[in-house]
Amino acid sequence: MTQEGQQTTIIEPPLLIGKVEEFRKQGFRLVQMHCTKVGDTFEINYSFDLNYEFRNIRVITDGKIEIPSISGIYWGAFIYENEMHDLFGIQVAGMNIDFCGNLIRTKKKNPFSDPSFGGEEPCPGE
Repeated sequence: MTQEGQQTTIIEPPLLIGKVEEFRKQGFRLVQMHCTKVGDTFEINYSFDLNYEFRNIRVITDGKIEIPSISGIYWGAFIYENEMHDLFGIQVAGMNIDFCGNLIRTKKKNPFSDPSFGGEEPCPGE
């Protein structure tokens, strides 16, 4: 998939570390990571930039397998990875800092893993 000035490559989870290492060796910086639920699967997107040229990697998973951490390559990725774990329930193996589900405190555990999460009682005082 290509958009003007951007390239997205869909890869399998076992290939993630090798691809990210290639970007690092070429001088790309990690711009962002995000996860979204699409039907019964999760799409995890990693965006990299070098001289205003964006490259994206997409991993599609059912959420039942661990995704390898890239925080050993891009140290700050641990924040994104903990967020994916806390909000979507994505298991990330080998994070350099693992908050064990306590980075983002929510009323419901992994609220974005089920898109029909609405309808809960309001917080006290509301």
